[in-house]
Amino acid sequence: MQTNSVKSESYSGEKDKLLRYTLRGNAAFSAVSGVIAILAAAPIAAFMGLASPLILLVIGVGLLPFAFLVYKVSTMTAVKPLFAKEILALDLLWIAGSLAILLVDWPPLTTNGRRLVAVLADIVAVFALLEFVGLRRLQQD
Repeated sequence: MQTNSVKSESYSGEKDKLLRYTLRGNAAFSAVSGVIAILAAAPIAAFMGLASPLILLVIGVGLLPFAFLVYKVSTMTAVKPLFAKEILALDLLWIAGSLAILLVDWPPLTTNGRRLVAVLADIVAVFALLEFVGLRRLQQD
């Protein structure tokens, strides 16, 4: 019986592996993006056609605690589905916000700025999809 217990524990560890690795990737991507947004706010703002780098500084500063929290969730002994769902919801909000920027064209961006917003939203969408699949795996018997 003790062997079955060990097997079920390692099986549950397998069930959350995709979610755990996805969250770690999301945390790393968010941290790197935050640091780049802070350190290169002015040249990125010019590249995107933004009048001021302030919004990039705010986004960069906001991404750092997000990245830290996502990483902390990924290192929990058992990933809590509620926390992962909240992260997924925030990723979906990022995607929706990016789509709104592209559809409304506010702020007005250069073609390269629009491409950057789209590419970043696509990357976040990949994380969101993998988080969704990882959460579904946790719910399987």
